[in-house]
Amino acid sequence: MKLERWQVIAAGICSLILTVGLARFSYTPLLPIMREQASLSAFDGGWLATVNYMGYITGALLASTLSNLDYKYLQYRLGLVVAVLSTIGMGLTTDVNLWVFLRFVSGVSSTAGMLIASGLIMNWLARQNLKTELGLHFTGAGLGLVMSGLAVMAMVDHLSWDQQWWVLGVVGIVFFIPAWKWMPKPAKAGSAEAQVADVPPPTAKWMRLMLGAYFCAGFGYVISATFIVAIAETLPELQGKGPWVWVVVGLAAMPSTFIWDRVARITGVFEALVLAYGLQILSILMAGFVDGYWANMVSAVLFGGTFAGIVNLTLSIAGRQFPANPSKAMARMTLSYGVSQIAAPALAGLIAERTGTYRGSLYLAALLMVAGVFMVWALKKQTDQAALSQSAG
Repeated sequence: MKLERWQVIAAGICSLILTVGLARFSYTPLLPIMREQASLSAFDGGWLATVNYMGYITGALLASTLSNLDYKYLQYRLGLVVAVLSTIGMGLTTDVNLWVFLRFVSGVSSTAGMLIASGLIMNWLARQNLKTELGLHFTGAGLGLVMSGLAVMAMVDHLSWDQQWWVLGVVGIVFFIPAWKWMPKPAKAGSAEAQVADVPPPTAKWMRLMLGAYFCAGFGYVISATFIVAIAETLPELQGKGPWVWVVVGLAAMPSTFIWDRVARITGVFEALVLAYGLQILSILMAGFVDGYWANMVSAVLFGGTFAGIVNLTLSIAGRQFPANPSKAMARMTLSYGVSQIAAPALAGLIAERTGTYRGSLYLAALLMVAGVFMVWALKKQTDQAALSQSAG
């Protein structure tokens, strides 16, 4: 099937809406409803969220070990199927053990949109001699987040918790079709079409800096994502309206990846990444240290407008270093990002419990993001030196 660029990008966007927005993040707005209507305990609710992320890490680990693009394409398609079935399945049982299984496989499926689709699209763009930018693709993450939040708010007064899961699953089928039909198959190994420009692999030091910078970004992201709604709920103006802050985050995330691609064209990709880190640091500091409605709204916009951009720019940089199999490099990056997201909430919870405030956690997140800025700048110097050496050779 001859595919146009817009069809390939649309497939990626739809895969993100399905696997990340609906299958994975619908749980966030549905959690309080399930606790009220389905007798889900606070402990089990937190455990289901943890298991979902464990599934995501498992999927990323699997993707990092697969070199065969045909196997990656199969993992992508299986992920789409599992995303639909696991979403509908959440409304078919009240057995916590089955919920644990469904949230785990849902987490595994979300790598189909975030990692596998990203790599397949970048590989296809490289083969077509098109710009290897993923900004438009990653708009699907923000769009899916907004869609899941608004859908639950629209259904909450009319449907029970299980019916809402069913509706979300059926909606997912709408996005399943283009995600399945339009994602290009990888070219056959050894064929002329499979050949992409030869790029020297980066040094071990370059990879360590890249993994370290993305670890810092993951820590900053998860602290903000975990506490931004809770912090908003402490303000009199936002009590009972915390979920709207999450919708604002999603709305800001939707166009941000496309915008950051444009910024990177003007400033350079590493300079754009440093700017994104800086704005997210500002977002973290505003959330913790500036009270008031508008300060929290600006913080939400800055957070939404930067975290997806950082993911887009970082994975694009990693993918360009390994154009023949970009999703494998992206998966390695995601493992680093994921380790910080597992460690950070537990550490932040401990700090909040002992101090009675979120500020210590936010201080730590901001400091790690500052360390990330220095690592990104060191990456730029390494990359520039490698380019000079290659041109001289």
